[in-house]
Amino acid sequence: MRYDVEVKLGEDFVKVEGDTIFVGLKERPEGGRANIELINKLAKHFKVQPSQIRIVSGFKSRKKVVEIL
Repeated sequence: MRYDVEVKLGEDFVKVEGDTIFVGLKERPEGGRANIELINKLAKHFKVQPSQIRIVSGFKSRKKVVEIL
């Protein structure tokens, strides 16, 4: 299933509204650390392994598309 994801920095939350997920991240977007935190948070929220989540588009954007297998 694919979801649109909107990231907000400096906060800590996961909120699902329909096909959009709003996620607050603490990590700075340097060296891919924020994307790793995003994947780990989504994996914990959906109770799947991090390897089952991939970012389809928006690697360097606050608006992303992720796929959860």
